Amino acid sequence: MAESSVITINAQQKIASAEIETSAIRAQGAGGQNVNKVSSAIHLRFDVRGSSLTEDAKALILSKRHHLLTEDGIIVIKSQNARSQEKNRALAIERLRAVLAQLLVVSKTRKETKPSKASKLRRLDGKSRTSSKKNLRGKVNLE
Repeated sequence: MAESSVITINAQQKIASAEIETSAIRAQGAGGQNVNKVSSAIHLRFDVRGSSLTEDAKALILSKRHHLLTEDGIIVIKSQNARSQEKNRALAIERLRAVLAQLLVVSKTRKETKPSKASKLRRLDGKSRTSSKKNLRGKVNLE
């Protein structure tokens, strides 16, 4: 990818690929000699606080919890699925785009509701049926 290219997250948000820091590392796991001598895995880091995203978008992303987002506001992605470095870089950037799009979704606020009178009666009726069933399991008095 060219350094001056732009990555589109959604209709409103775009980031420059220059803001993304990638480094090539050796992949883990099986793969024979290729894994042992070629640095094909990609370690991607994206600093949310230092990015060109709007302040509202930054606040929204940093307010949410995600396993790829560190406490310092950096998204860290490791990609080692493909054999080539270019494919792993493309996969990591696509994963970053997907994570940012997911974090930028504004969730609906929950509207508090009360259970209906009928649902309360059904719950209490079920509890009393279970209670009477369990009481019948006790010892029998023959007196």
